[in-house]
Amino acid sequence: MEHKKSNEANLEKKKITLFLIGLVASLALMLVFTELRSASIGDRDLPEEKSGLEDEEILEVMIEQEIVPPPPPPPPPPEPEIIEVVEDEAEVEETEIEAETEADEEIEIVEEVVEEPVIEKVFSVVEKMPSFPGGEEKLYEYLGKNIKYPQMAKEAGVQGRVYVQFVVEKDGSITDVKVARGIGSGCDKEAERVVNKMPKWEAGEQRGKKVRVKYTLPVLYQLR
Repeated sequence: MEHKKSNEANLEKKKITLFLIGLVASLALMLVFTELRSASIGDRDLPEEKSGLEDEEILEVMIEQEIVPPPPPPPPPPEPEIIEVVEDEAEVEETEIEAETEADEEIEIVEEVVEEPVIEKVFSVVEKMPSFPGGEEKLYEYLGKNIKYPQMAKEAGVQGRVYVQFVVEKDGSITDVKVARGIGSGCDKEAERVVNKMPKWEAGEQRGKKVRVKYTLPVLYQLR
């Protein structure tokens, strides 16, 4: 006589079988889902920090990065200046100059001698003083006839003596005429003008030789 299994024992066996089937199915689904997700992320090649963003946010970030233009290239460096350096040891071609003058021919070098002018001493007092032709009487006669009283001095009532200095050269000529002391109002220039036109004097002498002598002549202006 066969023993019949109870319904509870059959249900217990079915539970274990169903649990194992469900576990296997769950593992299979998880494995498939994991492979699909890895393949989707690998195609996008997203950086690690963007893995937590949604698809729309990731797409926007990628577009913004593509729009940014690259920086301009740096300017080329300036060309270095080329400086040509000549070494001291560089050979220099020597040029021989042929002299047209023969070696035995003598060249005479003439030095030009510049004679410096000899300035003779001017005496103030000598053994024989220079004199006007005919003496002092003729000198004052010459001055009285040739000197004109300036009109400006007459109107201003200017009177006095004008001292004129000059040099009597060894040949009797008059040089270096200038007014040593004057009274103005045109009298100084008039006295200087007349002295410059004087005839040659008799030259002064010192130890029997004619010398240059400085002479001072007073010219009197007086109204009458």
